[in-house]
Formats: sequence, structure tokens, C-alpha cells
Amino acid sequence: MPDGPLIVQSDKTLLLEVDHKDAQACRIAIAPFAELERSPEHVHTYRLTPLGLWNARAAGHDAEAVVDALIRFSRYPVPHALLVDVAETMDRYGRLQLMNHPQHGLVLHALDRMVLVEVAKSKKMAGMLGARVDEDTISVHPSERGRLKQALLKLGWPAEDLAGYVDGEAHQIDLAQDGWTLRSYQREAVDTFWAGGSGVVVLPCGAGKTLVGAAAMAEAKATTLILVTNTVAGRQWKRELIARTSLTEEEIGEYSGERKEIRPVTIATYQVLTSRRNGAFTHLDLFSARDWGLVVYDEVHLLPAPIFRFTADLQARRRLGLTATLVREDGREGDVFSLIGPKRYDAPWKDIEAQGWIAPAECVEVRVTLTDAERMSYATAESEERYRMAATARTKLPVVKALLDRHPDDQKLVIGGYIDQLHQLGEFLDAPIVQGSTTNKERERLFDAFRAGEISTLVISKVGNFSIDLPEAAVAIQVSGTFGSRQEEAQRLGRVLRPKADGRQAHFYTVVSRDTIDTEYAAHRQRFLAEQGYAYTITDADDILGPKLPEF
Repeated sequence: MPDGPLIVQSDKTLLLEVDHKDAQACRIAIAPFAELERSPEHVHTYRLTPLGLWNARAAGHDAEAVVDALIRFSRYPVPHALLVDVAETMDRYGRLQLMNHPQHGLVLHALDRMVLVEVAKSKKMAGMLGARVDEDTISVHPSERGRLKQALLKLGWPAEDLAGYVDGEAHQIDLAQDGWTLRSYQREAVDTFWAGGSGVVVLPCGAGKTLVGAAAMAEAKATTLILVTNTVAGRQWKRELIARTSLTEEEIGEYSGERKEIRPVTIATYQVLTSRRNGAFTHLDLFSARDWGLVVYDEVHLLPAPIFRFTADLQARRRLGLTATLVREDGREGDVFSLIGPKRYDAPWKDIEAQGWIAPAECVEVRVTLTDAERMSYATAESEERYRMAATARTKLPVVKALLDRHPDDQKLVIGGYIDQLHQLGEFLDAPIVQGSTTNKERERLFDAFRAGEISTLVISKVGNFSIDLPEAAVAIQVSGTFGSRQEEAQRLGRVLRPKADGRQAHFYTVVSRDTIDTEYAAHRQRFLAEQGYAYTITDADDILGPKLPEF
């Protein structure tokens, strides 16, 4: 009997024995098509999903390669029905193709005529398809290219988009040659993206996603629209582009709440693009303001619904999504697939850590016991208020102080989701606060002081979840968050993963109220990082605070 590391089950779960001699080879073989769900110490659980299998097909993997990997590494005979299902699911991708017809422009062409008949009758396709060109081809209005792909994905017939891209307005962009080169995985990510035309690159926080974007721009050599989460992130992009490419300050525009500059490379915030006046999105004209050759979506896992809708009209433009995790709590991963493009490159966090490009991290959950008064308030509260009460308990304050005292020589971030709690912490710790209402000028001042070591502790709201470059931060203490958000947990850990000059370990603490919904949400939040191989240690607050003085 073969002794493989993998157990393939009929419910489409794959169990990988981590300590097996062939575990690493197996993991590499199944990573393109299987989604990692859980990775505790000894057995990791993967799942086969239609979206994962279609992602693999879009990346050039065929059903034969998938079936071969499952059979080759499986300890037991693979259920025949599962192999048939894998082959048939993958075969659904590409039976419909979007392409350019020499006379009729954009068309939907079928390699299987019956599938075209089936989808053409669907009510979900109403208004998207035009006249029949022949028995296997129907014309499509170019403006429906994105919405058509969304609808076909929902019908279970994802189309292969072969219609190509416009080059956009040419603009010379080169990578600077002095003092740096792309890391091997960054080069591979860019090459894989460019070969596919559009799609998503998934890299851990701190692994240089901005440089992947810069290299993609150098490939495109065209006007580029970059969408970011906030103004501070946009200015970080601008600094990196000036340092790493041939672009000058005059060639890069900022389109935010403060400035409205449209230049060959324009960096815009999601917030300003989704702002409304009298119910209308007044800034969406930016998408058509120039003949963009490339659109870059930073933190694509946070893409707001209105940007999704407008991206449906941008299918002729090359689109690059950048993220540390494709987890979306709203379940819209399918929209990322159909509108931005399939996952083109995905590097496991621990692989990048092993190469020394991100810092190793210790993750600790510290559980505090509420006072009797806090427990009574929690017990009698309405259910929708309970998480706030548990997450913002004052009992957490001395624990946070004790954790900070453990790391006197490190740069530290205290991150929370509730403004009143952040102000309590700022006062208790005598530390400055960065929150949504903090002006961009003040944010930049505080971040610069933190980078220079003039400030050792910053208390920061959700604005610290993403796109803030603070490489000196080595300790993060999370006191509250957005309920059970897995991607938020990943982003917050990412704040401390920049490699340290002296090779120090990063520390990520979560302070949680015992016997409350706070612990349930914490467990859910930790799932994504556990999938990436990070192990959480649970400790009691008393172990952090030390022995109590006797009462007299």
C-alpha cells in the first residue's frame, strides 16, 4: 500500500500529514488548486472548490495534472466520484470564450454549443447578449464584458477571456537600476501576472507588494491608475515609485480628499471614489479621465462594491490586484475572480519567512478575567452590545501596559477598533493616538517620529490595518477589532513583519476577555493565520501582570 502524506476524502477535503517526508512536495503540488482551510500542528486541511479549480485552470493547470497530484500523494485510493467531479468542474472553465471577432467585435464563442444555448436562455443574461453571429457565437456589447463574466461565473460556466487588452496611453516607466533588484518571488509574480494579462498577486504583508506593482508598471510602460485605501498609503506608494522607478514627482498625481491631480500615474483613494453627492458618485469619471494602460488595486480584498461595479466597465484595461489575503468576509471572492482576474501568484507566508524576507513572529492570546461589575454589565447587556463591552473592558488596560513593559527597547503599536477605548489607552499609556479624524499632516508627523524612534508607542485605530509602512514596529498589541474578521487579523500581524535589521522576532499579542463572545471572535479571526502556519499561544493575564501584592 502506498504511504503518501495525503488523505483525499469524498467530501472534497484533503488532509495533509505535515511530518511526512513528502509533505512539502505534496503541498507544492496541490497549492495551485486546493484552498488551505486549517493548519494546526500535525494535519493540515485543504478543500477543493469550483473557484479554486477554475483558478488553477486559468493559471494553465489542467485536470490531468490535478488528478495526477491527488493520486500520486494519496495514502489511500482516491474516491473515483471525486476524480470525475474534479475533471468535470475544471472542464466547465473555457467552454465559453470571450474574444474579438474581425467583423462583429466582442463576441461570446462556445466550444460546446449546448452550453451557449443553456446560458443564453438564463434570465441572468438578460440584456447582455446581442445578435447571433453563428450557431456557436453571439455578439456582446463591449460595456457588458465584466458583467457577463460575473453572470457566467454564477451560472457555473466561467468564461475564458481572450479578448485582450488595449495598450492605453504610452508613458515611459523603467525600474531604477541603482542599489536594488526584484527578489525572485517578486519577479515570478510580475511575470506570471503579465503572461495572464490581469489578475491578483497574493503576498504577505511586508513582502514588497508595492515593488510588484512598480515592476508591472515598468512592463506596461503606460499611464497607470493606482487605487489605495487611504491618503497616507497613497503617499507611501508615491515615495516608493520615485525611489524605485524613473518616475518623477511631477509625473505622479494624488486624487484624494485633499487634492485632485490627474497625471500619467494617478494615485486615488477608494474613499474619494466612493463618496457621493446627492446620491451620485461624483468622482467615478476618473476611470475614464485618461486612456489608462494599467489599473492597480492595492489591498484588493477591501475593494468596495461601487469599485467592483465600475471595474466591470474596465475589462479592456490590464488590472492588477494586490493583497495579503483573498479572504473577504462578504464572500465576494467570485467577483474578484471575474472582474479583476484569477489568482496569478500566491506565496505562503512561511515560505517568505524562511527566505528571510519577513520576520518570524510569535502570536500570543492573553485572556483577562472581567471584574464582577464588568461581568454583570456584560450579562445584562443586549446581544448586539456584548462584543463592544467585552472588547473594551477597562480590565485590559493594565495588561496592555505590562505587555509594553516587556519590550522596552522595541517600537510598539497598540491597535483597537473603538475610539473611546483608544482614548482611554492613550491617556493610560501616555501615548499619541492615530485615528480616522487625525489629519494626514499629523499622521505623517507621528509616523515619521515613530520611524525615527522619537516615539516608541503608538495607539492606532483601524487606519493601522493596512498600507502603513512602519518597518521599525516589532510589537503589536490588539485590544479590539471588527468582530471576527480574518483579513483584519492578517493585516494587523503584517504591521510587524518587516524584517528587522538585527533579525529579531516580531511579537503579536491579542488581549481577549475570558468567558465572553470576545474569545469566540478571536478564534475566528485567527483562522487565516493558523492556515498560514502561525501557532497561537494562550496565556493568562496574571502571568503577564506578575504576582499580586497581598491585601491588608
